[in-house]
Amino acid sequence: MTQIKDNQKDYQDLKKAVDILQSPTITAKISDLIGSPIEKLVNSLPTSISKKIGGAVEAALHKSANAALWSLENKKQDASPILHKIYAASSGAIGGAFGFTALFIELPIATTIMMRSVADIARSEGFDLTDFSTKQLCIEVFAMGGNTKSDDATETGYYVTRSFTTGAMQQLSKELAEIAAKQGAQASAFTTSQAAKWMAELIEKVAARFGVVITEKFAAQAVPVIGAVTGAGINTMFIDFYQDMALGHFTIKRLEQKYGFDHIKKEYNNIVNNRN
Repeated sequence: MTQIKDNQKDYQDLKKAVDILQSPTITAKISDLIGSPIEKLVNSLPTSISKKIGGAVEAALHKSANAALWSLENKKQDASPILHKIYAASSGAIGGAFGFTALFIELPIATTIMMRSVADIARSEGFDLTDFSTKQLCIEVFAMGGNTKSDDATETGYYVTRSFTTGAMQQLSKELAEIAAKQGAQASAFTTSQAAKWMAELIEKVAARFGVVITEKFAAQAVPVIGAVTGAGINTMFIDFYQDMALGHFTIKRLEQKYGFDHIKKEYNNIVNNRN
């Protein structure tokens, strides 16, 4: 099999993706912006609010996935990250100006803008927006908040996050394949209801991780002194972060399709280890 090091451009793309995916977490970036540890603000939130955020995040991911991919023309072209940042900053300014209650109105809007930008990047990397797997990959981006303390120290954070979703998806895929086989259909030819079950399971898994960083975002924007300016800044930082995660993720997936999963993962880890 061809080695990625034999293609200098692809190898440079891999190194760039490693730089992106090994960057500081979104939590660290929020703390730097507001000038204090975000954990204190999160701990001050009422439990009822945290639970409400969890439900709102899951609903926002469901709605945004369909709306975002539907709104883009399915033809490979360069991504437009700046335009999406402008949209995100505008929605963040509204949330910051009108306080905590407005954040639940802002969440589905901001998530759809971010999801659309993620899909835009997927398209620029040559992925088919009508393919069900592309929608899955777009949603997976929102599980990538960076390395966490719970991550296995023997792995890099990126591949730990991917295993977080793929384990559940492999089990569900097996279940759906068995259903399809009993119905006399191809394993890949799932019905609408089966695909919906798959997507609901994936979103539930991703929402568990994305909900953590959204709670941190809400906690920061709930501080009265932050206001519209920092609300816009937080949203811009958020979309910038997930645009980076999307670029790294879809670059890795493109290279895995060309060179194989095991080879790219090995080279990814080699690059990380050689920098430590």
